[in-house]
Amino acid sequence: MRSAVRVVPKNILAEILEAKRAEIDRARAEHPLSELEARARAAPRPRGMTDALRRGDGQPVRFIAEIKRASPSAGPIRPGADPAEIAREYAAAGAAAISILTDARFFDGRLEFVPAVSAAVSVPLLRKDFLLDPHQVVESRAHAADAVLLIAAALGPAQLGELLDETRRWGMDALVEVHDEAEAERAAAAGADLIGVNHRDLGTFAIDMELTARIAPLLPAGAVVVAESGIQTAEDVVRLGQAGAHAVLVGERLMRAPSPGAALIELAGRPGQGTA
Repeated sequence: MRSAVRVVPKNILAEILEAKRAEIDRARAEHPLSELEARARAAPRPRGMTDALRRGDGQPVRFIAEIKRASPSAGPIRPGADPAEIAREYAAAGAAAISILTDARFFDGRLEFVPAVSAAVSVPLLRKDFLLDPHQVVESRAHAADAVLLIAAALGPAQLGELLDETRRWGMDALVEVHDEAEAERAAAAGADLIGVNHRDLGTFAIDMELTARIAPLLPAGAVVVAESGIQTAEDVVRLGQAGAHAVLVGERLMRAPSPGAALIELAGRPGQGTA
């Protein structure tokens, strides 16, 4: 039986960003920057995500496997899932990197998931959240994130440049996410070298699986391109690789499966391989 279609607000991104600004204010009060910087300096050295995702001619598409317990569009996906347990499955199945949703209100995530996963696996970790302020970058490094997501639709040019600079200051990578040609040009102008093409419009949550093919040719030579959202089959992965993607980011498709690791192996076109 098909699940009921969830009604998503017309512009969920605006609602999320409004909530996130209040959250940042609380975080500043609870955890001063000096405290976070001390913890960030003591954290393990960042694991390079850009290099882990880059592929040469003839090499298979890399995978960023995502730990995603819920979303505004899908509702609960895997309530109560243990992030470290899921991460170990992903790593055993060949994930090149792991993305961790840390937004609590809309995605049932927690910032504390990041250090727990970092202790469980050795692949690079992406903190996936809505970053608007350098305080969140330092907060990410203090919790052992190796990379952060920067969403072009949520950031003006000056903000994007500031957050990229702060990310580099801590030796981290930034996955700069774009949703159209104009955002892609802005990401390139800011010097982004790891660029995610999100097939899902964050305002309406509509999916356009042809977006990577349109945007990849516009990106700088040498940029590592990550295709995101709507990926359901091994054929999707092959097509996106042919369109110029070095890697794909997949969450819901894996998290709904009885075994997320086995689902990753299937999506990678390697059926029959064990995860042990």
